[in-house]
Amino acid sequence: MPVIEHQQFINAPIEVCFDLARNVDIHTQTTSNTKERAVVGGTEGLLEEGDTVTWEAIHFGIKQRLTAKVTLMEKPNKFVDVMVKGAFHSFVHTHQFIEEADGTIMIDKFQYKSPFGPIGVIADKLFLEKYMRVFIVSRAKALKNIAENMN
Repeated sequence: MPVIEHQQFINAPIEVCFDLARNVDIHTQTTSNTKERAVVGGTEGLLEEGDTVTWEAIHFGIKQRLTAKVTLMEKPNKFVDVMVKGAFHSFVHTHQFIEEADGTIMIDKFQYKSPFGPIGVIADKLFLEKYMRVFIVSRAKALKNIAENMN
């Protein structure tokens, strides 16, 4: 099971970073390159524990839907969402926030299992793991940019 972990320092308070990361509207803004949008469930505002949202996006030239549920919320330090339905066999995405004197460290930990057994493992090695890493890093940098330019 591949694990992608990325740390991003953000020069903004922990509460700001936490709320931006769970804001559906900001998620749509930071994933515009895949035309991601919430279509069912929590389609706007801040996600809370127990919320389910279905995202529609274009990945690899194919329109896809993925439903995730927020299973843990420890404000303002951590929240976890898990895939309920979608292209992966499974995934768990942990969003952690650590307060620093001059800002916040945001840590994304994305653990996933590809579909299709051995073929999925080959896809991971060939392109999927790199694609997911670029997606997560790009979103983190976009969140950093938004948080640091709010005032």
